[in-house]
Amino acid sequence: MNIEKFKHQHVDILSRIDQLRSLTHAGVEVNAAAIAQGIISFSSLIKLHLAVEDKALYPALQRSGDASLARLGQQFQDDMGPIAQAFDGFARRWNTAERLRSDPQGFRNDANTVLKRVYERMQRENREFYPRIEEAQTNAVA
Repeated sequence: MNIEKFKHQHVDILSRIDQLRSLTHAGVEVNAAAIAQGIISFSSLIKLHLAVEDKALYPALQRSGDASLARLGQQFQDDMGPIAQAFDGFARRWNTAERLRSDPQGFRNDANTVLKRVYERMQRENREFYPRIEEAQTNAVA
């Protein structure tokens, strides 16, 4: 399985987190419309990424014949559930400029918690999961 698309999506997701961070530091009230729009587009990207993982990546790992890799994939899939739920709630709460303007500190607190979890998850996949998939592919070819 070619995971380059997943890796590229991670770069995009991490970039979107940085963009939201920059806008937030520059002022939630002033940038509320841009933040809300960013959250909407970011949410679409996350949903697409998770759907492709669930429909293609994880099933391919289960069929790979590598029990260790299949278990690792299942663990990553299971671990993602609560993170995805938290992000979905975050995106629903903060997808309008009015909500952002009415509670900028609430947004900051929520963003610090939820986006940190998403960021840490992406980094963990980049460090532990994707290299293990690539290693298994290399070993299967050799």
